[in-house]
Amino acid sequence: MRDKAAFRRGVKRLQKLGYEVEIDVDALSSHTRFAGDDATRLAAIHRAAASGADVALISRGGYGLTRILPGIDYAAVARAIDGGLRFVGVSDFTAFQNAVLAQTGAVTWAGPALCPDFGTQELPDDIMEACFDDLICGHGEGAGWRLPRAKPVTGAAPETPAAPVEFDIPAARLWGGNLAVLASLVGTPYLPQVPGGILFIEDVNEHPYRVERLLTQLLYAGVLAQQQAVIFGQFTSYTLAAHDKGFKLQSVVDWLRRQITTPVLTQLPYGHVETKVCLPVGAQVELSVQGRDALLYWGHP
Repeated sequence: MRDKAAFRRGVKRLQKLGYEVEIDVDALSSHTRFAGDDATRLAAIHRAAASGADVALISRGGYGLTRILPGIDYAAVARAIDGGLRFVGVSDFTAFQNAVLAQTGAVTWAGPALCPDFGTQELPDDIMEACFDDLICGHGEGAGWRLPRAKPVTGAAPETPAAPVEFDIPAARLWGGNLAVLASLVGTPYLPQVPGGILFIEDVNEHPYRVERLLTQLLYAGVLAQQQAVIFGQFTSYTLAAHDKGFKLQSVVDWLRRQITTPVLTQLPYGHVETKVCLPVGAQVELSVQGRDALLYWGHP
């Protein structure tokens, strides 16, 4: 935790919103580039599972979860989730979320992190706060967003539609998260097998050519063609170069639409951005697309 000021701001803002905040004893630990050595971080996860809290919220994403996945007591984590605990996080937390889904089938939540979302120097995003409050209060029913205007697919025949205009998926398991982390789980017991699912992805600091490379790995592993829909969240903080010569993120989206018959949607408000919704990783959801309006919904428990 390099930005301890953001950590303190985040805690104060959560308290101001009316939440009771308990800070883990090792929340500010460090060991080389990690938040404590492997044993320390595993113990913190297991303390969170035994805490009796409503939410276990990560302070920040941060690399390192993939290396401790074998040491997690997944049965204890699943029991805690059955008892009402919601694990919430983003970015590299994708490794924990998908490992829990693969090992137990339990649902975790893709959502904010303490420092970048609640600990920002500016006021936290209103939509992010509202979605987090809905999660805690049990009022969250879904997430809707606006799709971009349809454009012809680059390199396709003129009659090829840019995206589905109207369709419904009445039942599918929602899963996904950070694209680079998901690709790193291919071939391991920690990547869920979700045939007929809805996969959502996001990333940061990844140029579109690297995004394409990561998607190619999922494509050749047979993951993408098995899905009922693939949803792009926000891909941010990369810089295009002159020699890209027009190759951009939309080029990757267009390429993917030529590789699979699965609908590929974009602009989900989730990722390394201020405005983010909360999404139940591993839950049964419905997806409805009407023109430019897209809605993921899962209703009350």
